[in-house]
Amino acid sequence: MNFRKFLLLLVIAVLVGVFFAFDLGRYFSLDYFKSQQAAIETYRAAHPGSAAGIFFAVYVAVTGLSLPGAAILTLVGGAIFGLLWGMVLVSLASTLGATFSFLAARFVLRDWVQGKFGDRLKAINAGMEKEGGFYLFTLRLIPVFPFFVINLVMGLTPIRLSTFCWVSQIGMLAGTLVYVNAGTQLARIDSLKGILSPGLLASFALLGIFPLVAKKIVAAVKARRVYAKWQKPQRFDRNLVVIGAGSAGLVTAYIAAAVKAKVTLIEKHRMGGDCLNTGCVPSKALIRSAKLLAHIRRSPEFGIRKANAEFDFAEVMERVQRVIRDVAPHDSVERYTGLGVEVIDGTAKITSPWTVAVTTTAGTRTLTTRAIVIAAGARPFVPPIPGLEEVGYLTSDTVWHLRELPERLVVLGGGPIGSELTQTFARLGARVTQVEMAPRILIREDPEVSGLVTARFRQEGIQVLVEHQAKRFAVENGEKILIAEHGGADVRIPFDAVLVAVGRVANTTGYGLEELGIPATRARTVETNEYLQTLYPNIYAAGDVAGPFQFTHTAAHQAWYASVNALFGPFKTFKADYSVIPWATFVDPEVARVGLNEQEAKAQGIPHEVTVYGIDDLDRAIADGEAHGFVKVLTVPGKDKILGATIVGEHAGDLLAEYVMAMRHGIGLNKILGTIHIYPTLAEANKYAAGVWKKAHAPQKLLAWVERFHAWRRGGFDQRTQENPTPRGVSP
Repeated sequence: MNFRKFLLLLVIAVLVGVFFAFDLGRYFSLDYFKSQQAAIETYRAAHPGSAAGIFFAVYVAVTGLSLPGAAILTLVGGAIFGLLWGMVLVSLASTLGATFSFLAARFVLRDWVQGKFGDRLKAINAGMEKEGGFYLFTLRLIPVFPFFVINLVMGLTPIRLSTFCWVSQIGMLAGTLVYVNAGTQLARIDSLKGILSPGLLASFALLGIFPLVAKKIVAAVKARRVYAKWQKPQRFDRNLVVIGAGSAGLVTAYIAAAVKAKVTLIEKHRMGGDCLNTGCVPSKALIRSAKLLAHIRRSPEFGIRKANAEFDFAEVMERVQRVIRDVAPHDSVERYTGLGVEVIDGTAKITSPWTVAVTTTAGTRTLTTRAIVIAAGARPFVPPIPGLEEVGYLTSDTVWHLRELPERLVVLGGGPIGSELTQTFARLGARVTQVEMAPRILIREDPEVSGLVTARFRQEGIQVLVEHQAKRFAVENGEKILIAEHGGADVRIPFDAVLVAVGRVANTTGYGLEELGIPATRARTVETNEYLQTLYPNIYAAGDVAGPFQFTHTAAHQAWYASVNALFGPFKTFKADYSVIPWATFVDPEVARVGLNEQEAKAQGIPHEVTVYGIDDLDRAIADGEAHGFVKVLTVPGKDKILGATIVGEHAGDLLAEYVMAMRHGIGLNKILGTIHIYPTLAEANKYAAGVWKKAHAPQKLLAWVERFHAWRRGGFDQRTQENPTPRGVSP
């Protein structure tokens, strides 16, 4: 805490201390004011200006310091100054005092509170930034909530000062009016309980829901304004139209059909979207073939003197296509038609909030629908690097057409897609150079994660060039060249093929968003609210096109919210929950994560403890020849509550599921430690990580007494137990 904050806190503490030390509260009792009413009224009649000034200053001081007595002062304001002037003085003084209290809490405590609890307060902060005025107005209308508590708590939130002032001014008027009016009859009042009768409190409670009703009214007015220029159909052919048959679209349509809604799914390309055709499925199939080759090359490690593999790259790529065909029935037109979904092979365009024009080989027709879900996916982003078009390039969409392995491959990008394909093509025999402009690959992961993967890449013959900015491409003497900048100098990298894997961008054009005025975010995704609604409340977006995560499993996760909100929105809506989102990068060793990692916790100032268990100590990993990697868990200091987990190693994506479930359902490391894990399995790594945490938090003082107890039972206090290593299969 800096000096100014300390000084302000000290001044407030002294003033509050003086108030209670000298029992100044006795002057703010109902009996005292009633006994002094005549003298006070006489002074007010003789000196109206100074009386009003003194009253105003005392009121501001009492409310600003959060001292008891504001209610009594409000009564006095009515008794001495009458209803009109009493209302003016009390209203202004209470707002000014509340503002002082608000600013003091914000200045002294907000940074500390947000730093310590910021991660848990994200949802509250977002709500206060967006609708803090409504929340504050509701609290101000219900006298059950102490106003001084509201002042202090609001100071810890991101609500704007101007909003706090004017909402407080208006919100406190009702309560102020009741008290000031009662004060005009001060002689008849025996206690404060007589002012706030149960009936009056009930009336205030009804007033308290006014902001919520107002919110609904405002939303309805906004929606009406948005819809004003569109002609709404008298009836609808469908309950829901879904644009795009990738993960988000398929799940949305599936849920709609399951609850017996009439739903149409429109796909202009291939069912299954990127995941089935150009993403998850083909990449994992290719990774599996490449990993088999890597294991064959490691045969001496497994006691096999010599092993070789003959393969044809074209046949490997044909196997990838076979895998796609084997998985395709899960996402097929036939399956979804059987589920009750109308599937149309065509191009969709939203022509109004309730109509979608579909162009097929048979022509164009218009569908009417109550709701629309946009699930148009994303595509590889191709940066405008000079010369790139001239040399030709591959992306994660087009690389699957290759049937001849490039001898020299440049991969632009050190993210998950670029890293997976870098290692895969290197294992298939290409000489791969990975070019990344950031200081390390897998920049979103902790440095030791990036370091471990980079070391493996270089061990396998991959040239990893970080801090290299691609400047331009050229063809010189028939050879393709990438010129990259590194440390202010140009680096020339010859290649035969280049794979661009620098990220993906949402598909937001070509199907009517521009005509409807639906905006995009700075990240170039469709702008949605927490319910996945766009500018038009009946049009939703889910999956890669909506962000913020571009994973198949999060697309399916969002699809549930989009479909349920679209179908049952007038009655019940659900905010999309991103609290526990896992992901994995399928390099070797695999990298999987859920929640915070260490670099994010440090960047956000979130207090945390780090527990690491090295998988090189795990029996099964040793037996499998995969004794590398680690389990890294972040917990709340002194507690076993999990903030995040990172696993690097064999089958990391599978092992992470235990931590995903634990975080989702509030299970701590103690429970994981107390769960039986089969021996010998890789899953034991999770239990041993919990054991490392437990050992670090063992009650040392208690154990010292237990040691003495055991020594006493052996017949004396001079003997000491000898520490033994933990047996295999027993939790440390």
